[in-house]
Amino acid sequence: MQNKGLIKTFAILLALVCAYQLSFTFVSRHVENNARTYANGDKAKELYYLDSISGENVYSFLGLKQYTYNDVKGLEIGLGLDLKGGMNVTLEVSVVDLIKKLSNFSTDTTFNKALALATEMQKNSQEGYVSLFGKAFTRIDPNAKLAAIFNTLQLKEKVKFNSTNEQVLKVISSETNVAIDNAFNIIRTRIDRFGVAQPNIQPLQTKGRILVELPGVNDANRVRKLLQGTANLEFWETYDNSEVYPVLLKINNVIKELQLLNQPSDTVKSKTTAQTAKTEAKSKTKDNSLLNELEKTKTAEDTTAIKTAEDVKKNFPLFSVLMPSTNQQGQLYPGPAIGTSHYKDTATVNRYLRLPQVKALIPRTMKFKWTSTAFDKAGDYFRLIAIKVSTRDGRAPLDGDAIVDASQEFQSMGGTPEVSMTMNSAGAKTWARLTKDNVGKSIAIVLDGYVRSYPNVMGEISGGRSSITGLESVEEAKDLANILKSGKMPAPAHILQEEIVGPSLGREAINSGMWSFVTAFILVLAYMIFFYNKAGIVANVALLANLFFLIGVLVSLGAVLTLPGIAGIVLTMGMAVDANVLIYERIEDEIKGGKGLRLAISDGYKNAYSAIVDGQVTTLLTGIVLYLFGTGPIKGFATTLIIGIFTSLFSAIFISRLIFEYQLSKNKNITFTSHLTRNWLTHTKIKFIEKRKIFYVISGVLIFMSIISMSTRGFNFGIDFKGGRTYVVRFDNNVKVGDISKTLEKQFGEAPEVKTYGDNNQVKITTEYKIEEINDDVDNEVESKLLTGLQDGGFIAKDVDMVKFDNNYRMSSQKVGPSISDDIKKDAMIAVFFALIIIFLYILIRFHNWQYGLGAVASLAHDTIIILGIFSLFYRRLPFSLEIDQAFIAAILTVIGYSINDTVVVFDRIREFMKIHPKHSRKQNMDEAMNSTLRRTFSTSLSTLVVLFAIFLFGGTSIKGFIFALLLGVIVGTYSSIFIASAVVYDTRKKDDKEQITDAKLSK
Repeated sequence: MQNKGLIKTFAILLALVCAYQLSFTFVSRHVENNARTYANGDKAKELYYLDSISGENVYSFLGLKQYTYNDVKGLEIGLGLDLKGGMNVTLEVSVVDLIKKLSNFSTDTTFNKALALATEMQKNSQEGYVSLFGKAFTRIDPNAKLAAIFNTLQLKEKVKFNSTNEQVLKVISSETNVAIDNAFNIIRTRIDRFGVAQPNIQPLQTKGRILVELPGVNDANRVRKLLQGTANLEFWETYDNSEVYPVLLKINNVIKELQLLNQPSDTVKSKTTAQTAKTEAKSKTKDNSLLNELEKTKTAEDTTAIKTAEDVKKNFPLFSVLMPSTNQQGQLYPGPAIGTSHYKDTATVNRYLRLPQVKALIPRTMKFKWTSTAFDKAGDYFRLIAIKVSTRDGRAPLDGDAIVDASQEFQSMGGTPEVSMTMNSAGAKTWARLTKDNVGKSIAIVLDGYVRSYPNVMGEISGGRSSITGLESVEEAKDLANILKSGKMPAPAHILQEEIVGPSLGREAINSGMWSFVTAFILVLAYMIFFYNKAGIVANVALLANLFFLIGVLVSLGAVLTLPGIAGIVLTMGMAVDANVLIYERIEDEIKGGKGLRLAISDGYKNAYSAIVDGQVTTLLTGIVLYLFGTGPIKGFATTLIIGIFTSLFSAIFISRLIFEYQLSKNKNITFTSHLTRNWLTHTKIKFIEKRKIFYVISGVLIFMSIISMSTRGFNFGIDFKGGRTYVVRFDNNVKVGDISKTLEKQFGEAPEVKTYGDNNQVKITTEYKIEEINDDVDNEVESKLLTGLQDGGFIAKDVDMVKFDNNYRMSSQKVGPSISDDIKKDAMIAVFFALIIIFLYILIRFHNWQYGLGAVASLAHDTIIILGIFSLFYRRLPFSLEIDQAFIAAILTVIGYSINDTVVVFDRIREFMKIHPKHSRKQNMDEAMNSTLRRTFSTSLSTLVVLFAIFLFGGTSIKGFIFALLLGVIVGTYSSIFIASAVVYDTRKKDDKEQITDAKLSK
């Protein structure tokens, strides 16, 4: 064995590095066990213990460096959301808003139409938004100049009046890229201050999209506010209630008349205006008390006294959903709060205020904003605040750019939390003027479009100090201070995709994952000893070393371990067996050929290298494609698979060889078979090529059935591919999915898809309700409707609030917006296409013949179609999910890698036999080559199937469909590599002697 010393040195160094990296995990677990012992079941005491030692040294590696608990915690092996629970979010920074801001919010018609058209074009395009905007702008008006719109004060040095559209688009692209990078940094700062252990924040391939993974987080609403808040802080002057009430009366009368006409608001005839004028004249003579209005009001259209709530709604449509701020005597309360609405009525009020006839009544200097928090304990009622616009450009006189610091503090009176803010010198001057001009009035502090507070000004405030009060908790105050201190987002960020895994489901996933891992590992170890006797023990040592190296490298790279990642580790073990099997079968062939043990081992390794490298490289190529196009747990699976290929090669080729060299130096007897397996599949003479047409017919029938099923039944697409929301909910008792679907239909307007997910007390609910709306409040609305519907149906108790629902009933949830689902579909198709092309090219290069590449790709297409057909034929007929989603695509790509590994081994042996037996016919060489690989194919496939079956049984509900696809892939892939791939190669080659000679030459 050459370079034995170098290999030993490398193995020792790699082992030390892995031991060092894994030591932090053991230390952190030891500290946390001490905390649990100290707390004796009290979670608060456990957290207190860990917090108290967070800065203390708890570990010293060889006395070289001291590590605190926080240091150790940050270096331990990270668990993904599916194992630890938490939240996974894909954010998109709004490029539309960035472009609007760069144009100084231009009202140009062509500009705004181009933005709308570009937004539509983006739904079916992978092209960047700025480029689409440029095309849309040219399409709407080919002669229009972007320079006329973007020659603003901000861009005057970069955009001249004579700049071409191409030059302006380059400036816009550059500015948006800078803004997106800035947004990424702001979000990362917010997360760092949020206090989550081992968060993952990274920009995605699509510009403007950001992936945020927060393990251990269980307050989804808090995270949404933290991530989506733009920190757009504004200070506004306000109107008094008494100044606004007459306007509200006019608005109410207009709405009433529109409803009486029973016509769409935008088609009301001009006579409505005349009627409105008459009503307004009457209104001016009346008292401003709503109670007096209710007692005295009679109109020309309706002289009937108001007696019922329905009459009130008919005659006072606005005030039936917006209760005026009056006392019991009908007197108006002072201040800027003009009314109160139930949260269910706020949308109706907003719709009324957007009516063109209503907008005509509202002064240009007046606008309305809701408070961000409810004022009642139940959290149902919100106030509407009247804002005064006192600047020419319609913007706030003071905004968040003036804030230089923000911190969470407590009010001196009452001790309630508040956020204290400090302004720069320019902001301090503006604040002093604002407060001086509004003594006795209120200043509204608005954050992201909602009024946080509206304190009454007692006198001029100098020094640039201000505060936001009325906060519900210390956590809310800390988050708000964090947002303000991190800086203002250049544009809003919206959640396109979201996944939440509850902590209980995470614990179950760890248990199921460990069971599957341990079971599979024991089965593989036992199989190798059973089949290969003493050599099997050497292979097991190599497998243990492979596992140690694999996990150590994963930790050193900061990779996160997920449930698919565990599946990747176990699958890597199964595939690592293949390298050992190839070597052992070659050694056994050499021994049977009469060579001594030492020479047989040397030649066995040497002759196995070609097949091992070819097989592992093709699997590596599919793993790279999977990594490039996958996201989240799928990328974790790909990472594990890629690293596992390298560690498997090192362990199987070098570690096992070092052990054999040691045993040979001690003159120990090494056996490569047991008595039961010595002659297993060693003398087969199956006529594969002669019987190929039988297998063509079998495959043709399977493919035909698959195509028919795909054409008629279609697929059960997951929300990854169609968009929507899913919730996995676990109840206290068994439930019927039909009953749940029926009761939720009342909330969502249409019946959601409900199916049993695991046990009969757990269901998966899928709905597309309002999935196309990007409004930040929609997620909370959908979850509220879900909980209300389940409570109305008697599935969950009425006293369960959203916090209890999240902790005790919601196991996980996922949201995928329509735009990102389109991208996932496109990426999936591109991934599969590239995998096939790359494999074809690799086979073409390695075997110098396109027929081998065609045979390989044909067998892969055969496998893919049949697996798709089975998923189409049996969805909703098997007791586990058969959805077509990202995990399924990952399975298909893995199957492609596995199948091509099998195929390449067969091709490699065919090439070798053609070189050894140049006078044999091609048919004879191919038959003998395939028969000689049956023993290896059996061992590899059986060990891999055993591993996958263990994961399928113990791996948990969430990955059953994924593992089922892999099981099918191993079975179908093994079949196609033996019966289809070589047959296609045979039928596409010329069958004359000259071609036979060429084969022999090319194989050299």
